[in-house]
Amino acid sequence: MKLISEMTSEVEYLTESTKDGKSAKYIHGVFMQAIKENRNGRSYPLATMKNAVSKYVTEKVSKGCAYGELNHPSGPQIDLERACIIINSLDVQESGQVIGKARITETPVGQIVRGLIESGACLGVSSRGLGSLKEVNGINEVQQDFRLVTAADVVADPSAHEAYVQGVMEGVDWLYNENTGEWVEDQKKILQTKTIQQIQEAKLFLFNKFLKTL
Repeated sequence: MKLISEMTSEVEYLTESTKDGKSAKYIHGVFMQAIKENRNGRSYPLATMKNAVSKYVTEKVSKGCAYGELNHPSGPQIDLERACIIINSLDVQESGQVIGKARITETPVGQIVRGLIESGACLGVSSRGLGSLKEVNGINEVQQDFRLVTAADVVADPSAHEAYVQGVMEGVDWLYNENTGEWVEDQKKILQTKTIQQIQEAKLFLFNKFLKTL
């Protein structure tokens, strides 16, 4: 499965009062878009997006563990040390827009996001998911196996983001380990990138990695 990431800047920043009289800051707006072809040349069928969002809401959002990181993560895992938002709600509209709301955390990384917003920075959000693609009428259509990793990471530079995603994040195949609940790089791909002289070391590395999962 390929790591698929999409960015949008169609978000706004909200400040709301909490029960204890303090203020909480939120990011709200369009986190993802289905049906229409996006600028990355991909499209998400509405049914595929609804299915992925429904699972994500059930498994993550409803349990308070739908996190988003600051900047461009290099893989599908969530690094809690980089978490800056917690996604509170996510809803797919019939238009294909996925409307989300995320609270900015009080963590050190969350404080950076707060400071950037208060300084007038223009930030966006970027979704991360894994799935396969199929070309349909010249467009890469995301298939039904699509699964969300996070509905929103906080990012700044759209052009740099696209280059990073296409050059690094989407260049690796990932497999889901049902035993550990982690996404790992496709071991076949690791072997294919090694030279003949390195193959024995690569096999030993993969074998040791497998033993750690037992």
